[in-house]
Amino acid sequence: MLSACGAGFDPLALLVDEATPVFRQSAIAATMPASAQPGLFFVAGSTGGAGNLSGGGNQARFNFPIGIAVDGVGNRYVADWQNHVIRKVSADGSVSTLAGAMSTPGAADGTGTAARFNYPQSIAIDRAGTLYVADTNNQTIRKITPQGVVTTIAGRVGVDGSTDGRGNAARFSYPQGIAVDVAGTVLVSDTYNHTVRTISPGGVVGTLAGSAGNFGVLDGVRSAARFSNPQGLVTDAARNIYVADAGNGVLRKVTPAGIVTTLAGSLANYGLKDGTGAAAGFEGLSNLAIDGAGILYGADQYARRIRRITPQGVVTTLPVNALSVSHPQVAMPLGIAVDPTGTLSVTGQYGVHVITGGTTLKTLAGKELERGMVDGNGAKARFGSLQGVTSDASGNWYVVDTPHHMIRKITPAGVVSQLAGNGKPGGVDGTGSGASFNYPRGIVADALGNLFVADTFNSRIRKITPAGVVTTIAGAGSSSGSTDGPGNIARFFEPEAIAIDASRNLYVADTGNHTVRKITVAGVVSTLAGSPGKYGSDDGTGAAARFLKPPAIAVDPSGNVVLSQPAYGTIRKITPGGVVTTLAGRVLETGALDGAGDAARFFNPQGLAADNAGNVYVADTGNNTIRRITPSGQVSTVAGVPGLVGIRTGALPGSLAQPMALAMSGASTLAVINENAVLRLVLPK
Repeated sequence: MLSACGAGFDPLALLVDEATPVFRQSAIAATMPASAQPGLFFVAGSTGGAGNLSGGGNQARFNFPIGIAVDGVGNRYVADWQNHVIRKVSADGSVSTLAGAMSTPGAADGTGTAARFNYPQSIAIDRAGTLYVADTNNQTIRKITPQGVVTTIAGRVGVDGSTDGRGNAARFSYPQGIAVDVAGTVLVSDTYNHTVRTISPGGVVGTLAGSAGNFGVLDGVRSAARFSNPQGLVTDAARNIYVADAGNGVLRKVTPAGIVTTLAGSLANYGLKDGTGAAAGFEGLSNLAIDGAGILYGADQYARRIRRITPQGVVTTLPVNALSVSHPQVAMPLGIAVDPTGTLSVTGQYGVHVITGGTTLKTLAGKELERGMVDGNGAKARFGSLQGVTSDASGNWYVVDTPHHMIRKITPAGVVSQLAGNGKPGGVDGTGSGASFNYPRGIVADALGNLFVADTFNSRIRKITPAGVVTTIAGAGSSSGSTDGPGNIARFFEPEAIAIDASRNLYVADTGNHTVRKITVAGVVSTLAGSPGKYGSDDGTGAAARFLKPPAIAVDPSGNVVLSQPAYGTIRKITPGGVVTTLAGRVLETGALDGAGDAARFFNPQGLAADNAGNVYVADTGNNTIRRITPSGQVSTVAGVPGLVGIRTGALPGSLAQPMALAMSGASTLAVINENAVLRLVLPK
């Protein structure tokens, strides 16, 4: 392998003294235990995060599920907000899509996947098992039968307003809360109108409390009351309504006659404060649940807590925050529901969880994204946000933990440790934690085990010896620019990627300058292609060519430099003579098509790597796939499925979640950075 590159960044480059042998494939050959069969395998980190996979328990993925409702037999229904669908989570944790099409917003009525939603935010269920959805960005209220038939019962698609009336004559403004009372009346928090609306069983919409366009915190009767961005709401057996008045940070009660009072919280007591009535405080009360005894439970998002509120307004905090270290997003609940047994269901950013006894939390489906700076073996390790990867001759992998300003090491056994940097931004040369980086991204290893880092926000190229000694080989942290010349004279502007050819020349994606730079073995920096400060997609020679913030770079065995252009959906090639052409993809035409040259399509392509046969591998981030481009320009998909989001290891194609960085590790293995997981891809022949 002659090069590799990472996530909008790059791995693999080299700057060494004259005694260093020519860089060769064997220098980065065997990384992690080999597998005879093609497939996708876990190495280290966390595989949680956003996605749209169905399946059992932690194999499923969600993307900001907000509203949640529970039926009488333990099924949970979730408004999977950023996926634009309604999901069903069975009592055993199995996840399926009840209505809507993944990642496809729209407004169509229909059955199952023929229907469309547009950021549905809240969901409620009646005694017959019929679901009601606040389809927020469509400005409508939807109904879903137990058979999955979706209809629009009120509002008009894409038209906001505050008009009362029947069916599509009524208007809403980004409704974000919904409930249904024992009489079958649907209740709506009409958030941007600052009102509480009702929809009769006959489909007639009225305004129960508040005044459209007038916000405040006044108690009163019907239109004399004031709310500020009301969100979640629930109703009790007496048809009283409880509203999370999010903009005011209080909990309101609305009687069937429209009399509004403040049950708990006050503007003066904003914060995580237990107490009674106005003495209590909330930080981000957004959604509510109510049990058979009339006890309310609130998702206090910014406080990262679940609050319990009695009918008398006594507010306490459930002691489930002890899990916030291992479940950081669960402690910032989005939605909440309660079943007849008193079991709470809570949505986090990427999962559905249950709380029993007010203290014990268990993940039912999905998997939250777990970040951190934790060393350890495999699944115990945690990263901040990985942006680059490379490997050395001993089979160790090295990853760039960008927000932690650190280079981490992963042994062949999957043990993660810190190599250089100390978790704080800086530009100090030194050894191990005595050195500092500033949002580094690209990384590469040479044949001797030295690492070279594109230290992005320092606008420098750094070197790390096997002993962890960090030095600066080009650029100066005190200033950025585009000056060519010897290392200490040259200037870069936020370089994100680096690669190396067989003659030991380094190539840098000088991202902020929209150029590709070359650093000779003697340390002299020149501009190979592009013109500083001028961007575009033009092919041409040298300074006549144009790029737009190139984030990744690689070099093939013939010395051609390859770089990705995410904004344009293309992969570019630069010959050793500086002639720039478009290798694959077509400018501003995105997609997932395989094919030859400009017949192929990419969607936000990022990381790159090249093997000894001249194949180029692309982390096609927006398509959640890994693509291969042969020397003749033929593009194929080797891992992942376009439109399927979430990490699923095993036999290919598997599935990925926005892969960002790649590096070759032997003749047929790729290191893949996928969110905060490090994966090993054994390539098909």
